[in-house]
Amino acid sequence: MIDVVIIMAEKVAQHTHCQICGKTIPISETLCSEECKQRYQSMIKKRKMLMYIMYALIFVIIIMFLLPRSV
Repeated sequence: MIDVVIIMAEKVAQHTHCQICGKTIPISETLCSEECKQRYQSMIKKRKMLMYIMYALIFVIIIMFLLPRSV
């Protein structure tokens, strides 16, 4: 079993996978194409917007609890 793993490791060149589509790419790169780079930038932009919305909601909820309530 160990021999099989060693032989397979020798046959497969060192590589990594694209973070977006999963294609094999050289170790020095993180994304495989311009399309994946654009999709990655779009994903980051959406994630940042979602974080800002979450922070705003937390802020509003905290303010609502801190304000005095008039009965």
